[in-house]
Amino acid sequence: MSQPAIKLYGFPLSGHSHRVELMLSLLGLPMEFILVDLKHGAHKTAEFLTEVNSFGQVPAIDDNGMVLADSNAILVYLAATYGKGQWLPSDPVGQARVQRWLSAAAGPLHVGPASARLAVVFGAEIDTANAIARSHALLKLVEQQLSQTRFLVGEQPTIADIAFYSYVAHAPEGNVSLADYPKVRAWLAGIEALPGFVGMPRTVAGLQTP
Repeated sequence: MSQPAIKLYGFPLSGHSHRVELMLSLLGLPMEFILVDLKHGAHKTAEFLTEVNSFGQVPAIDDNGMVLADSNAILVYLAATYGKGQWLPSDPVGQARVQRWLSAAAGPLHVGPASARLAVVFGAEIDTANAIARSHALLKLVEQQLSQTRFLVGEQPTIADIAFYSYVAHAPEGNVSLADYPKVRAWLAGIEALPGFVGMPRTVAGLQTP
């Protein structure tokens, strides 16, 4: 029996949504993308809050009736359910190292590159100078890590890399240059070379491009 399509509730320019879309594609899982129109508040409707995500955010998935929200939580679920041990280490140390980067994705990555991009692409009222400064502080740490290992946790990609990829790859859209981070750029290329990779639409001055 073929795998039923997993419904992904998301928005094309959302890096959080892209994390999940990328993971689904890398795993070769069938997906049905359900557009949630953030610009018109579709994520705040009573139906969405009741049936999809009470926090009123994207992404969320519906895997044959199992509804789950939060991009990092979804990555853990997909890796544990479908990843065959390739994307989430089975040993406690490996799992802890992955969790360290997932926490960073929800913290420094969010207030840094993600926020800087949010200000440009979505016009959010954010202290851009602070977000850009935070971005470079984080990128220096990532560069340092990638000078020791090919991927964030070791020599093989994990969900930690998927959690970081989207907002780092699109950091220049928030006026965060990657020019000083050769290891980061090589790491991005390594992710993009993985079988099943799918990119997120890029934007120029807030306009979506192929």
